[in-house]
Amino acid sequence: MRHLLDTTDLSVSEIDDIIALADDIIENKKAYSKICEGKQLATLFFEPSTRTRLSFESAMLSLGGSVLGFSEANTSSASKGETVEDTVRVVSGYADIIAMRHPVEGAPKVASSASLVPVINAGDGGHSHPTQTMTDLLTIHREKGRLSNLTIGLCGDLKFGRTVHSLVKAMCRYPDISFVLISPKELSVPDYIKTDYLEANGIPYFETEKMEDVMPQLDILYMTRVQRERFFSEDEYLKHKDAFILDNSKLKNAKSDLTVMHPLPRVNEIAKEVDSDSRARYFEQARNGKFIRMALIITLLRWAGELD
Repeated sequence: MRHLLDTTDLSVSEIDDIIALADDIIENKKAYSKICEGKQLATLFFEPSTRTRLSFESAMLSLGGSVLGFSEANTSSASKGETVEDTVRVVSGYADIIAMRHPVEGAPKVASSASLVPVINAGDGGHSHPTQTMTDLLTIHREKGRLSNLTIGLCGDLKFGRTVHSLVKAMCRYPDISFVLISPKELSVPDYIKTDYLEANGIPYFETEKMEDVMPQLDILYMTRVQRERFFSEDEYLKHKDAFILDNSKLKNAKSDLTVMHPLPRVNEIAKEVDSDSRARYFEQARNGKFIRMALIITLLRWAGELD
């Protein structure tokens, strides 16, 4: 039984195949509209979610399957003290595949050991968010036509942002990638990401606190939210917050084909005025999430012998 707990569970060729399948789904939606007839997806969301949960549900319904599950822990037997293992052991007897989000790092791995069906990690604490990363890879591929020879700027909360960590791990496996890490010192990329992934793979990277200085170099700008609660003092937050808000003035010197991405939800880190810029692709990125999850559901069910 194969599960998707982290993008590193997939080989590069498997990632490329899944992206190709998602591309084909986008171009030929009708051809896939009944492929999962009679199959059920269980969405076990132990913490709130909008885009991830709804895109999983939309994905399965668009494949002709059905959905069951819960959207908060307090609406499940977890509120009575039931363990993750017991919940998954029971639910895997009702469904053909499970998508699970949990606030505790490693919970989906525990779930996979008890499950009778494939488990997809839909986010576990600050650890990993592989389906968001696959969404990001699909978006980059559709915008740039490649996943190599790119300079990627990561901006905002790079310390706690699981989407950033997952993207770095995935992109390190492609050739001619470099990163520009844009954040306040308090929210810089964790040392293990630098040593175990960037440096271990010989990936060039540069750290800065000024977005404007590096904007002309970037092929991709991946924005994340700078959260007030991450700072030691209000003064420190106020000192930094405007430096990490993307607006039209900061885009002035950017490449004409820059791709601006954001995993959403945004608060104020991207000004509304940027939405009308042709380089803003974060809403297309969110839409792509449905199609990559359709491709992942098909792939994992095929690997489990549940689909032809």
